[in-house]
Order: sequence, then C-alpha cells, then structure tokens
Amino acid sequence: MESKRRVVLTGLGAVTPIGNSFDAFWKNAMAGKNGVGPITRFDASKFPVRFAAEVKDFRPEDYFDHKLARRMGRFIQYAYAASLEACRDARLDLDKTDRERVGILLGSGIGGLDFIEEQKEILMTRGPEKVSPFLVPMTTIDMASGQISIHMDIRGPNYGVSSACATGNNAIGIGFRSIKYGETDVMFCGGSEAAICPVTIAAFSSSRALSTRNDDPATASRPFDIDRDGFVVGEGGAVVILEELEHARRRGAPIYAEMLGFAATGDAHHLTAPHPEGAGAARAMTLALQEASIRPEQIGHINAHGTSTGLGDIAEAMAVRRVFGEYGTRIPVNATKSLVGHLLGGSGALGAACVAKTIATGEMHPSINVFTQDPQCTFNIIHKPMKQEIEYGLANAFGFGGHNTCLVFGKYKD
Repeated sequence: MESKRRVVLTGLGAVTPIGNSFDAFWKNAMAGKNGVGPITRFDASKFPVRFAAEVKDFRPEDYFDHKLARRMGRFIQYAYAASLEACRDARLDLDKTDRERVGILLGSGIGGLDFIEEQKEILMTRGPEKVSPFLVPMTTIDMASGQISIHMDIRGPNYGVSSACATGNNAIGIGFRSIKYGETDVMFCGGSEAAICPVTIAAFSSSRALSTRNDDPATASRPFDIDRDGFVVGEGGAVVILEELEHARRRGAPIYAEMLGFAATGDAHHLTAPHPEGAGAARAMTLALQEASIRPEQIGHINAHGTSTGLGDIAEAMAVRRVFGEYGTRIPVNATKSLVGHLLGGSGALGAACVAKTIATGEMHPSINVFTQDPQCTFNIIHKPMKQEIEYGLANAFGFGGHNTCLVFGKYKD
C-alpha cells in the first residue's frame, strides 16, 4: 500500500567513546578524536587483545535514580540516556503528544552479556540463591525499549530488534515504515551495546576478528587502510526521533533531514563473512535508492559500514562500485568506526545520525588512521573535516548472519 506520509528526523541522542551526548560526540568527531585505549573494565593482561573503545565518565545517576539504574543493564542505560537526549533535542513534549501514537524500537546485537557473565560467576561460586532476580529483565534485548516505554509512558509499538551490527539501521528502517504507513506518528529508534567484557573479547579474539595492535591501540581501527588487521570492540549507542512530517511541522520541531528509503537483504552466504562480491550489500543500496526515488548519482555522501576487517571493507567497496560505478569513487565517504571502534548493535544508528547531521549542517567528520588506502577500496575517503552542502546521503550497516541494510536521507524541502 502506497502512502503519502513523509517521515523526518527531529532529534538525535548518543552515548559514545568520544562523548556522552550527540553534541559532544559530534564536536570530537569533527576534531578527529580517537576513543580507543586500554581496557579498564576488567583485567585484560592475559588476553590476546587488551584494548577497546570504552564509554568514559558515564554516570547513570545523571539520567535516572540509583534504584532504577541498578535494575538496568549497561546497554539499557546507554539507550535510555540517548533516548532522553533525542527527546530533548526534538523538543518533543510527550505530555502534549498522543502517547498511543508514539512507539519505541531499540535493538542490540548482544544485549546484557556482561551481566550474564557476572551472574554466571556468582552462580558457580556462591550458589543459585545469589543470582539476581533481575538477570532476565536486565539482559534481554527487548528491555531497552521496554524500560524506556514504561518510564517515559510511551504506549505505541514497543519491541526490540537484533540483526548483529545491522541492528540500528533495521530499527530505524522499521520505525520509518511504521510512520510511513500510518501505524504511528513518532518513533524512538536506534541501538546500543555494552559488550566490553571478558567473554566477548575472548570470543572475537578466537575468531580472529579483532585487531591485535596492543602496542598502538590508537591506530588499530583503520577502515580501508591496507594494513588493517581487524575491528576494535566499542560500546555505546544512538537513538533518533522519527516523526511524521505534518506532526513535526504543527509543533515547530527542528528537522535534520527527511528519511526517504530503507532496504534490508540477506547474503545467504556465510555465518560471519560477507558475500565476496558484495552482492547483498549492493542490492540493499539499490532497493533503498529505489524507495527514495533518487538516482545513484544524486547521493552526495556515504557513511560506510567500514569495520577495518580485511574481507568486509573490500566487499563494501565492491558493492558501492556495483551500484554507483565510476561515480562511487568520487562520493565523499567516512567511516565512524575509525573514531569510536565498532559499537556492534549501536553502530548503525550512530552512522545514520551522522548522515542526518551532515545533511543539516554540511559538515562531514573525517576518517582517521587511513595511512595507506587499500587500492581495492576505491573510495573518496574524507581525511580532514569537510564542509559541503549535500542533498542526499546514505548510511550502510551490515552484520554477521548475512544482514545488509541501507538507509537513504535527504534535505527536507516543503
């Protein structure tokens, strides 16, 4: 069913390794600040990888009371903080909004694995009666949406989504469709992750997915560099407010960008490796552009998935070439993961927020650590902060399991 309902982004919120608000993140991103450093969450001295991109100086009591914080996993705390910021940024007064027409769709790739690991240790050392009764509601992926719905009195659709590192994009895309086809007027959408814990680092290390630059962690996350050797685990998340255009206009809301297209595809290829020719990723971009009713050559900016893995970066470059041809070598491209590592389920939403901010301001943050660009990654990578007005931008996010997602945004026009 076709719909004339238009969807705009009116609020942005984030908690990241380089800033605990979207504004702080953006200021540091434009300055090329690096969020990677030695792991402090646990003793990693005997691990093959001893660094990550941790959120710093996050104080839950700045956002909610101590009792509530103790009943939320860290990934939920990050999502809640980002949701509060996005709501303020959108100047959205929920008391003056039909709460039954407001929904929330947040996701995570791993959820509360850190707390599960902690409670497993308690089970083994102190017995079953000492396991927290809040273990399940603190760790299941849907509870970020659930907790925020309860405490912000959001009564529309409320659920979680998980598609590994494509989670944030999927959440935003599904929220977009919810508004476009009339189910809701406002959606809180995004993703978060808090997976810097022993079992996560050990598992990713065993699969040889991580960079091992323990001697120089600041340069470890280097998407599209020829010497990249794996990704860097990050944490945090981002939330965006999507809103039906007329609803936003009636209340005089700020508008960052209009959301125009979304697509999700499957590689049907491998558990962890992308399709070697980027076929699924290319199809996602093509379908998203088709829904947006724009031509590839109209895209003025790409926020790349760019994880710093050998196969993944090349597959994304091949996908861009399939869709954009020679023009794809001229589009300004940045990789947010070069700054903050890989936020896993939170990474897509942060990339989408970056594209919306770029469309609103013309500012593009740089990619760092690209010392020698891989000749197979034929991108026009932004090495320094850039100012350029763009009309349309695209955000990619892909994930283990063959998940491919693409979001297309445009400058809002009456």
